[in-house]
Amino acid sequence: MSDAVAKLQWQDPNTKKICEYVLTEGATVIIGRSSNNDIQIAEQHVSRQHTVIQYREGVFMISDLGSSNGTFVNNNPISDDESFPLFAGDEIRLYVPTLRFLAVTEGDEEKAKESGFFITATNPSGQGSLIVTNGPQEGQTIPLLLNQVTVGRATNNATWEVLIQDPSVSRPHARFEKRGDRWYIVDLGSANGTRVNHNEIDHTGYGLADGDTLELGRSLLLFRTGWQAPEERGRNGQGQ
Repeated sequence: MSDAVAKLQWQDPNTKKICEYVLTEGATVIIGRSSNNDIQIAEQHVSRQHTVIQYREGVFMISDLGSSNGTFVNNNPISDDESFPLFAGDEIRLYVPTLRFLAVTEGDEEKAKESGFFITATNPSGQGSLIVTNGPQEGQTIPLLLNQVTVGRATNNATWEVLIQDPSVSRPHARFEKRGDRWYIVDLGSANGTRVNHNEIDHTGYGLADGDTLELGRSLLLFRTGWQAPEERGRNGQGQ
């Protein structure tokens, strides 16, 4: 039985080669210009971390990551406060580059496994990390090395582990906690609130999944689980 449920297809902007990545149920795909994405598209109009496609309750959802030039589905822009469902045949435009979201056909899974362009669900109990997708620290990856990590505004007398250079972030703002095999985020009574996938959370905590978008004040971060450095991953880059 095939594990593949969808694929992304586009033309490399430099080599003009047609590229395909096959996705399994539960997969998360980060697309952007930087090499630490699941799919790298090295085109000047693409942001470092541009967009995320996340599997939620049987549907792949796409969200913009605060990109400079926006994300479009079938030429309609995705607003900063929404996630949009994808269906076979949809076209995803990252301002200039266009990707097609397609159903898999016979042989796609075997071909993707052989080429390394096969994206599966990550280990939910793996190491957590945060990727800053906008602002002065854009592109920075912050590993969650402790079972409790507090995040707050960068100040001279800060006692929390992660410092965010954003005046809209409180001192401190939120805490990440590993409870059993899952990461949770807890708001610490922040002035401007904490949102996960555009939904406000509170002090009781919210269980995180790979690819969740986090808004702390006006800062946007991406949560990853099972993260590894790019040189340790077998699926980074494109057209390799």
